Amino acid sequence: MKVFISGGCKNGKSYYAQHLAKRQQNDKLYYIATMSSVDSEDDQRIARHQDEREGWGFETIEQAVNIEDILNVCDSTGSFLLDSVTALLANEMFKSDGSVDFDASSRIIDGINVLLEKVENIVIVSDYIYSDAMEYDELTEQYRKALAQIDRATVKMCDVVLEVAYSTVTLHRSTEDGRWESLSEGLR
Repeated sequence: MKVFISGGCKNGKSYYAQHLAKRQQNDKLYYIATMSSVDSEDDQRIARHQDEREGWGFETIEQAVNIEDILNVCDSTGSFLLDSVTALLANEMFKSDGSVDFDASSRIIDGINVLLEKVENIVIVSDYIYSDAMEYDELTEQYRKALAQIDRATVKMCDVVLEVAYSTVTLHRSTEDGRWESLSEGLR
């Protein structure tokens, strides 16, 4: 099953996604970590996520760019948790040399598409940062637009679409074969 989870920052998406990925578990359970730390707040968030996963059986793979490359080091029959598309876009779009790659979203969509075609079970996490009424500077708006494009394309390829807000899970789309109900039993 392919699950997409979006919602506000720090609303419990990753924790919920970990539970879902664990329930999908095949022989292997992979946590695809995309965040590249740039400050102590990032370090704290990464440490919190690592603590939450402790003892769950996740093999963590750091993949800050070129998401499809994880298939070179992972067994595609495993269960995957990709956390998060938001960080992946930041890494691909904003280069360490200060340049900006405005075509990053197209590559990420292609990479996620490759990943979704090759794996059976995956949970993909993204942040819902593009819907408020605020107007930001042009670069931030480009980033928000790119994230929305990636999320829309990813949603089309997933079986289940969820929103997590303040630890409340809303189901927006689900398969009709009952797999989602058995997977989510007791979690919502």
